[in-house]
This record gives sequence, structure tokens and C-alpha cells, in this order.
Amino acid sequence: MYLHLGNNTIIRKDEIIGIFDLDASTVSYKTRDFLSNAEKSGRIINVSFELPKSFVVCRENNEYKIYICQLSPSTLIKRASQINSFVD
Repeated sequence: MYLHLGNNTIIRKDEIIGIFDLDASTVSYKTRDFLSNAEKSGRIINVSFELPKSFVVCRENNEYKIYICQLSPSTLIKRASQINSFVD
């Protein structure tokens, strides 16, 4: 199944490693370094034209990509769980 991140961007749900709150996660210097290195290597995809609230780490073809999103992590998790309820 797929998860809609906004702005015509969808990702495969089975490729998601984690959904993170941008404000809470970037308190740690390790997360800031991770995001900085990902940006330098071109692995960040910004799907937000507004203030970003979350980032989604995905594994695609044995590489990771990070999607910066304006939706809150709780909204994304609700969307992902609704997909499961439609399938069941």
C-alpha cells in the first residue's frame, strides 16, 4: 500500500523505516548530523512548501531517502493505520 505525504508525493508503506517529529528529533546532535549528511548527499526530498513538521525515513533499493513533510507525525501515522483498516 501507499502513504500520501502531501503535494502529490506518495511512498510505499513497506519502505518506511520511521516517521519522526522534526522539532523533537532535532534536539539531538546525532539526528542533526544525520540530516545534514543526508542533505549533503542529496538524499533529502522536501515535499513541504510550508513549515515542516516531520520527516519520514525510507529505504529504497538498499539506499535511504528522507522526506521532509508539513504534516504532523500523528497525521501520517493515522493515514498509515487507515490504509490497514481498508485492506482488512
